Amino acid sequence: MTNILEAIYNIVNQKNFEIRAMYSGRNRANGMGDALEKYIKEAFAGTFGVTDEIEKMKIFNQKFSWLGSQNNPPDIMIKGGDAIEVKKTQSANSSLALNSSYPKTDLRSNSPMITKECKDCESWTVKDLIYCVGHTSDTNLNSLWMIYGNSYAAKHETYQRIKTTISVGIKTIPDVVFSDTKELGRVNQVDPLGITNLRIRGMWQIENPRKVFNYLHESTENGFELICIIPTDKYNSFPNESRTKLEGIKENGFSIENKHIKDPNNPAKLIEVQLIKFIIS
Repeated sequence: MTNILEAIYNIVNQKNFEIRAMYSGRNRANGMGDALEKYIKEAFAGTFGVTDEIEKMKIFNQKFSWLGSQNNPPDIMIKGGDAIEVKKTQSANSSLALNSSYPKTDLRSNSPMITKECKDCESWTVKDLIYCVGHTSDTNLNSLWMIYGNSYAAKHETYQRIKTTISVGIKTIPDVVFSDTKELGRVNQVDPLGITNLRIRGMWQIENPRKVFNYLHESTENGFELICIIPTDKYNSFPNESRTKLEGIKENGFSIENKHIKDPNNPAKLIEVQLIKFIIS
């Protein structure tokens, strides 16, 4: 089984961030978003040096239980491990567009946003969720932030309360026909002929982790940066082999520091985390 520490180790040792060139060619990548997702898969699978596609597919099959669908979270699920959401930005500090899916501390198998195939891909109920946020140019990966959802987002109830209140409020409109939907609401037969429908969708956004955690790290626009924030109790839960390998890295620009961040559910409280950086100027 792989984990985020293995992915960090692989990225530090690979040091090639020209991801468009890495994943160009027939059936390889459609744009930088696709290239970034492929890069993240390879980082977690440890397949940067594997050129044979059949061999790579076999390794993916061993490491992952789910590799995503076009319109449903998550993008990746590690067998027996965490779930991963990949987000790309072309502006270093722009907010992340989550569309109809609000920010999540974790991924739950009873979520209406995930597919039946995802629910059934392995035996699971709740998975910790990693947000992998890549800032790209037209050719290169300039920075990659990796943050656990419970360090970044509030508890589910915070967002669900807003969603439910809006949905219930919409249904109080008199003389309209409603239908069940996974969106905020759907109003059918709005006009006298009954030929016009209204879909009401949420468009969730969350601030870029560069802004949210600017008290931990001040980003620069030159070179490459990998910034990972892992709750200390989560960090300590990983196998000794993974921690020892990561802590043995001697590369210039690599560091692991013990820090504290604001609790997303109560900023008056602090959460102990491991701040892992790899900076190439």
